[in-house]
Amino acid sequence: MISFFIGVAALLLGYFIYGKFVEKVFGIDPQRATPATTMADGVDYVPMKPWRIYLIQFLNIAGVGPIIGAIMGAQFGTASFLWIVLGSIFAGAVHDFLAGMISLRDKGASLPEIHGTYLGTGAKQVMRAFTIILMILVGVVFVNTPATLLNNNFTQGWNPYIWIIIILAYYLIATLLPIDKLIGKIYPVFGILLLGMAVAIFIAFLIYKPEIPELWNGMQNTHPDAPNNPIFPMMFISIACGAISGFHATQSPLMARCMTNEKQGRPIFYGAMITEGIVALIWAAAAAYFFGPDSVVDVTGKSGAAIVGIIANTWFTPVIATITILGVISAAVTSGDTALRSARLIIADFIHFDQRPIKNRLLVAIPMFAITAAILVYSISDANGFQLIWRYFAWANQVLATVTLWAITVYLCKNKGKQWYLITLIPALFMTMVTGCFLFVAKAADGGLGSILPRPVGYGIGAAITITCLIGFAVWLRNLRKTSIINS
Repeated sequence: MISFFIGVAALLLGYFIYGKFVEKVFGIDPQRATPATTMADGVDYVPMKPWRIYLIQFLNIAGVGPIIGAIMGAQFGTASFLWIVLGSIFAGAVHDFLAGMISLRDKGASLPEIHGTYLGTGAKQVMRAFTIILMILVGVVFVNTPATLLNNNFTQGWNPYIWIIIILAYYLIATLLPIDKLIGKIYPVFGILLLGMAVAIFIAFLIYKPEIPELWNGMQNTHPDAPNNPIFPMMFISIACGAISGFHATQSPLMARCMTNEKQGRPIFYGAMITEGIVALIWAAAAAYFFGPDSVVDVTGKSGAAIVGIIANTWFTPVIATITILGVISAAVTSGDTALRSARLIIADFIHFDQRPIKNRLLVAIPMFAITAAILVYSISDANGFQLIWRYFAWANQVLATVTLWAITVYLCKNKGKQWYLITLIPALFMTMVTGCFLFVAKAADGGLGSILPRPVGYGIGAAITITCLIGFAVWLRNLRKTSIINS
């Protein structure tokens, strides 16, 4: 358990030390007016208190990623602990903070608009479609998971479509209402519940002292199907949200439109990701014990959602176990609705469609919800449907993070000078390798081409993609510097 406590300490130090450094690189201006004050519209641009925005941002980005994703990642062994800690500090939190602050400086611009500004019009068009598809997949994942948890733990025997219809109806309401009417009022409460759930598991560690594996005992792959699931890249895809997530950058503009001062950026964006990293580390450590030989319950073949219930019911009283499961459900629900809300805003920004009239919001939302419902039906009707959708969601999520890191790198090159772009270039290259390799290493059942390609070939293709991106960036940077010298 020593590795776990070291990991928590490292995450906290990362916020105060590296987070402060990244904030200095960006260069916040507390006197600069924010979109919430200059563009207030009573729907999406609404000033809110910083502590509310922090809790909403944390809840929005958390979802079930740092819970289900961390549990799935823990199957790979202690390497998952290392990735959650280092990924959160040097990749995820940097990604979230800079994407959020760039949006704040650009009138609360949606993520694809930021891609277009720094990667070109072509990238903007592609990423508009890609991001909307991802948001719909997030909506599907975050309807299916809470519906399953509710049905398994509270209403066994119900038709699963009952909960799905209820959750979808709620999502539509939350997507349409002004952000301060529902999200701004009840989400901070759910955020506190999610934090309390993590604290409860932390206390369980102190009481039960479970045998959690240590880093120095080796980082061998302990996945039950290790031959088909190499740590690289599969673990980095499985832990979707617990270390870095493109989905987070889609949520940051929602909060950028509510902030009243740039000095709020580090606690809201960087801080929320570090908090999520701590939550992910707690769940990964708990799952590592239950996957291990000393577990009091056999979890072989269980889904991530099922393991949540097993952990809660093994360590807690019935009341606390129920609260814990409800906390996971609320985390999923409160990310699913903001994902679809974000999709509405991206579409509205794209077609320049005023979102103040409710009928305009409905015209954007209804087709989007119809597509979400259709994919949900497939995920339930096919035995492997949800698993495949999760893999595609996780991969698309990390691709979006990769593209966003490249866009931020270009921003830093153009606006900050020196070598500050390295703080995002290195994570961008790493994530390019991860997402590139996944397509050619993962087996067909996981959505890749690894069933027909020898693994070395898959890694070679991923490396070639990464090197090509690096060469392209180096050429672009040289031209940028030449242009700067000529213009000066």
